[in-house]
Amino acid sequence: VCGEKGACKMDKVLSAHEELLLVSTDEKFYLVPPDTQDALEIDRLNFELVLVDRNTVPTSAQNQTVCALVGIIHLLAGPYLIVGVEKNLVGNIAGHNVYNIVQFDVIPFTKSTIHLSESQARDNQQYVAMVQRVLATPGFYISYTYDLSLSFQRGYQLSQAKQNSPPLSLYERADHRFVWNAYLLRDLVVVPSLKRFYVPLIHGFVEVKKDCSINGKYFTFALISRRSCQRAGVRYFVRGVDNDGHAANYVETEQLLWYKNTWGSYIQTRGSIPLYWSQRPTLKYKPSPKIAKGVNHLQGLQKHFDDQIYHYGQQVVVNLIDQKGSEKSLGESFQSYVSRFANCLICYDAFDFHKECSKMRWDRLSMLINRLSPKQDEFGCFMVDDKGVVSSLQQGVFRTNCIDCLDRTNVVQSMLAHRILEIQLQKLGVLAAGDKLEAKKEFEGIFKNVWADNGDACSAQYTGTGALKTDFTRTGKRTTAGKLRDGYNSLARYYFNNFVDGFRQDAIDLFLGNYEVDRWEGITVPSPFHNQKNWKITMLPLIVLIAFSMLFITLIIPSTNASLQLGYILFWAVIVLTTVFFILRSGEEFTNSPKLVHTGEKKQIQH
Repeated sequence: VCGEKGACKMDKVLSAHEELLLVSTDEKFYLVPPDTQDALEIDRLNFELVLVDRNTVPTSAQNQTVCALVGIIHLLAGPYLIVGVEKNLVGNIAGHNVYNIVQFDVIPFTKSTIHLSESQARDNQQYVAMVQRVLATPGFYISYTYDLSLSFQRGYQLSQAKQNSPPLSLYERADHRFVWNAYLLRDLVVVPSLKRFYVPLIHGFVEVKKDCSINGKYFTFALISRRSCQRAGVRYFVRGVDNDGHAANYVETEQLLWYKNTWGSYIQTRGSIPLYWSQRPTLKYKPSPKIAKGVNHLQGLQKHFDDQIYHYGQQVVVNLIDQKGSEKSLGESFQSYVSRFANCLICYDAFDFHKECSKMRWDRLSMLINRLSPKQDEFGCFMVDDKGVVSSLQQGVFRTNCIDCLDRTNVVQSMLAHRILEIQLQKLGVLAAGDKLEAKKEFEGIFKNVWADNGDACSAQYTGTGALKTDFTRTGKRTTAGKLRDGYNSLARYYFNNFVDGFRQDAIDLFLGNYEVDRWEGITVPSPFHNQKNWKITMLPLIVLIAFSMLFITLIIPSTNASLQLGYILFWAVIVLTTVFFILRSGEEFTNSPKLVHTGEKKQIQH
């Protein structure tokens, strides 16, 4: 599996073309690789995809260099070609370069939209904006020679199992739970000769730190977080589990270590509590979670953990939510269903993070880590040398969650990762037996910042802001500046969750194929964007604005009749308070909610 100087060969992998010249004419797109005689021709009129000789490609046509063919999406105006046009090198993992795509292009097949009505053209612009919104979210990564979607251990096991099989492309060997452009590639993957023209796109976080040093010994440290695309979405609109057992905000995080001739890998997962529950925005700062009634929670939970055990082995569920207040019933239900599931491969451990760490008692987290350490030692980690000799396998994972699976979760995951890394470095001789990693200040700072960056990335992708509590992850203690930053992020989250995230959820559903655009929308099929608004949504905020303005004017303009002025003040104050009361009472109607109905649900409605 691994060759000289840490280069991981990943036996019989068909690499993707690293660079493509995109040539555009009125009738065709051509994607021309630099290293083969074949070029991909895409007909812009009948949408046919074929390989042609590169010498037939027009040399005088408009062209640009692209770094990745992401896929094709079908909107009202027709298909759109999505390509990556700018990338940054993140680092090298096992001898393979990893890139962050920082700019994309969304190019229409058709030159104009004259075949659309005026309202259809507006809707099409809305769909294009949604695609661009997803692509503008930071955290899309590719490699042309390395499968970023597979953990090191699973990649090794796949290579061993396929030793005598024909070469697999990166897409064919990928873990499709984490391939964000799988839906966009559906027109391409059915043509076997095009395997090298596209790459799997993962979403999440990748950071590689080369030449880390402890005791004069140099090693590479890396962190990869892979966001699942199976129940993807934004904070308050996607919670819990779906009918297939897929959990919201599910992320697999892999910590990698390379020293001399040995690779080490350690996997953790996070994901929403795998029951049927919701927490829709209602204009309240923190809406209460609602557990669904009349559904089979045990079935959803069983499907989720069957999948977890299949991929990772034994499970320790670390539940960090509050054991009082609005989160209490959700935590109790989770524990109850795990007990009823009665699977000997699953252990449950609840830790009320906010209660235990209140009043800045962050040292109490060590109680949790000490409690979990026997299981961590039992599960082990994956370690393999450059000759493919495995010295240890990871046989279980910690599945950590809080209510959002963000801030508290990232803190605990970083502490578990810190402990296992210390053990790995001791095994490799970088740390002497009994040495503490926390005493190595230079690398300790690198480790903490990488994990804090990971927390920020996962949070931004789910909530729209950076993570909370990252001052503790970065420094090991809470700071005043950290509290102020958390306050700002909390306010920003409130705004995004209530007034922006409906559009973001629609954008993700469109991008992943959960919603498919019907070409007859706006003609024989109703447009999802043209629902008539309730009068309250427009009138009540206007009444508040007028009444508040009148109240302000009455307060600042002096009057010779004090009793009359007081009456006006009370009148406008009552109008403001009464209207605000009615707005809050109907809070969900005033939030920015998703408009696109999932394709499967839409078909059920039509039937």
